[in-house]
Amino acid sequence: MTKTQELLALMARLRDPEKGCAWDVKQDFHSLIPYTIEEAYEVADAVERNDFDDLRGELGDLLLQVVFHSRIAEERGLFDFEQVAAAISEKLVSRHPHVFADVKFDSDEQRQQAWDEAKAQERRLRQPAQQTESVLAGVAQSLPALVQCEKIQNRAASHGFDWPAAEPVFDKVREELQEVHEAWQSGDQAHIQEEIGDLLLVVVNLARHLKVNPEIALREATKKFTRRFNYIEKQVEASGRALRDCELAELDGLWNEAKRHLKQLQKNG
Repeated sequence: MTKTQELLALMARLRDPEKGCAWDVKQDFHSLIPYTIEEAYEVADAVERNDFDDLRGELGDLLLQVVFHSRIAEERGLFDFEQVAAAISEKLVSRHPHVFADVKFDSDEQRQQAWDEAKAQERRLRQPAQQTESVLAGVAQSLPALVQCEKIQNRAASHGFDWPAAEPVFDKVREELQEVHEAWQSGDQAHIQEEIGDLLLVVVNLARHLKVNPEIALREATKKFTRRFNYIEKQVEASGRALRDCELAELDGLWNEAKRHLKQLQKNG
């Protein structure tokens, strides 16, 4: 018995209504959603920390979610793990004609376009006859907002709805920022939220034009903020005070000090 077969057998045992685990038995597709999402993020976290021992374990946890969903589907007569594996194998072959067929691509752009077209064709095959599909269809609604926004904009851009270069996007960012300021002056909270959303959408578009992943960029910026804030906390604690005891000007000065200190540490390796 392979380890994969052993894992499938273990999940079948856990789901056994009489001899299994009560918690595992009562789970369904919907109840597993938060666990599946959490495990995917923990895989990403292990990669970002370069902790490959942890990555091995986190990949196992993520695989468990795939096995869990597949087992529930098998019990309902929908599909099983073998069909899941077969489906992704078929996708890999169809989306890589330059590897598994004699197709030649001259650029990464051509390769990406072929990949997108293959995915679109797969979606069309799933659509009922005579039903026209939007080019934006198939982007999961449960994705993080930044990821979903980028995918939607990539779809639109692949069909010609896009600025030809980055410079006009800079202009649009400035325009949207001004509209946020005007909304703020109006005091209309719903309008402020709407304009903030428009600004964020255009910033994602700018990131796309500059070939930056907005999700990764924001995660890294948040980490950087956290490191600098932790530095401020340590300096204030060393002075025997709490953050609330400090004037904003002092904290701002410590922030600039943190920037210099952490840059120097990074420079020194």
